[in-house]
Amino acid sequence: MKAILHADRDWGIGKRNGLMFSIPADMKFFRETTTGNVVVMGSNTLKSFPGGKPLKNRTNIVLYPEGEKRDDCIVVFSLEELFAEIKKYDSDKVFVIGGAMMYKTLLPYCDEVLVTKVDAVGGADAFFENLDENPDFKVVSESQPQETNGYTVKFVTYKNLSVRKHG
Repeated sequence: MKAILHADRDWGIGKRNGLMFSIPADMKFFRETTTGNVVVMGSNTLKSFPGGKPLKNRTNIVLYPEGEKRDDCIVVFSLEELFAEIKKYDSDKVFVIGGAMMYKTLLPYCDEVLVTKVDAVGGADAFFENLDENPDFKVVSESQPQETNGYTVKFVTYKNLSVRKHG
C-alpha cells in the first residue's frame, strides 16, 4: 500500500477540507498514478470531491463508520473491515489519498509515500508527519524542482523501512 499527497514546507496537506494549492502537474501525477487502481480515504475526503462523488476509473474504498452503503463506492465501517477489503487487491495498486486521520492511521502500513513537495506555505489546518525527520522513512527518488503555476514543486518518493503488516 502507498500513500499519495502534496505537502507544503511545513508538511501541511490541506485546509478547510480541501487542497491548499491547485497545481496542474500535481493533479496530473495524482490522476496518472491512481487511475485504474484502488484509492482509500476517509469520509471527509469523499465529501470534499465535487458532489461528494467518488473518483472516476478507480475502486474507491471509504472508511465511514457512521455512513451507509452506497452503490458508487465501497463503504467500510471499521479499520478491521478496511484491512479485509484492502487484502482483496494487489497492495502495489492501493493508494491512501486522505485525509489527515487516514494518513496518520495507515502510514505505518504503507511501503511507499509519494509526496509532491510544494515550496510554499499554504496556511494548512491538516498536516502529515514530517518524513524527513522519521528514521523509518528514506528518500528513494526525487525529481528536479520544477516551476508550475507559480510554485516550485518536486516529486519525492519515500520508502518505509519498517512496514507494519495489517490483518
